[in-house]
Amino acid sequence: MRIAVAQLTSTTDPDANLTLAADYVRRAKDAGARLVVFPEAMMASFATRAADVAEPLSGPFATRLRELAATVGITIAAGMFTPSDDPDRPRNTVFVAWQGGEASYDKIHLFDVEGFAESDHVTAGDEPVLVEIGGLTFGLAICYDVRFPELFKHYADAGAQVVLVPASWANGPNKRTQWQTLVRARAMDATVYVVGCGQAEPRDPDASRAPLGVGHSLVADPLGAVIAEAGAGPELLIAELDAEAVVRAREKMPVLANTRFGRTPPRPV
Repeated sequence: MRIAVAQLTSTTDPDANLTLAADYVRRAKDAGARLVVFPEAMMASFATRAADVAEPLSGPFATRLRELAATVGITIAAGMFTPSDDPDRPRNTVFVAWQGGEASYDKIHLFDVEGFAESDHVTAGDEPVLVEIGGLTFGLAICYDVRFPELFKHYADAGAQVVLVPASWANGPNKRTQWQTLVRARAMDATVYVVGCGQAEPRDPDASRAPLGVGHSLVADPLGAVIAEAGAGPELLIAELDAEAVVRAREKMPVLANTRFGRTPPRPV
């Protein structure tokens, strides 16, 4: 299965970001991709207040993504903000739309690190989510979730062959290396493909304390090898996913079968 990873810099304007997304969606389709993944906060960057832009999945942002998915004939996964019970603290959501279906996942692990408290602005989710796309089973995660291997093993136990990780990775000393290492490590932990789609590095990374991105989106195979990686700037990355590679990896390195710790898998949607 061919996928596209749309590494870009979202603005604080959801309408402008939809225009940008439409261009990447068409480019992904032209490249033969069946799925295009956008970063966390694609709806509006963390330079804005999430509560000011949050919309329900019935709102214009998700509606336009549905229309694009149906019109272009591709599955779209993109980060947005959706309302919670607390109007000042919406959900950090990845929305997935395809012709005739959709799913959404709310970020479970919030980035309360290095002086930035995401929990001041966002309400945490509590449910892992699986989706079926093109004959493969995908788990959904967002950014800081990649530091928690138990989530990825949870997905693998439920049959996931791939985990998508839209991100807006905070810049700083050694942060790019951490991102690259964590994506590869989670792939090896769970013997799944991990698709890490980050925001491109902003032109002035020191202009905001918010996590705006470091670029270097990457796709790691089930044994942790990098099969595609972007640079720092905007880029459309193309990668091939192979279900049989997951089977082979689990035969070669049966960490899921050999674990001494039990887990309860989530239910697919």
